[in-house]
Amino acid sequence: MDEEKVVASSESSNVSDKSRTVVFLLAFFLGELGIHRFYMGKIGTGILWLLTGGLFTIGWLVDWIVALAGGFKDQFGKPITKW
Repeated sequence: MDEEKVVASSESSNVSDKSRTVVFLLAFFLGELGIHRFYMGKIGTGILWLLTGGLFTIGWLVDWIVALAGGFKDQFGKPITKW
């Protein structure tokens, strides 16, 4: 039983505590402003998205699809998988 708790806690540390639903909704509604990137902790690319209109809307579309597919990682490289 204790081994299961250790495995569960080590697995949870490999996954971001950010919400995939929040990333998806922020990317959909405010993606051109880069708000979803600020939420994930990626400040540099958030500023880039903010100044370029989501990299001229193409980056916003790609980010929205990646958010839907669950391919985003937070600033520490942990995948954002929890809905």
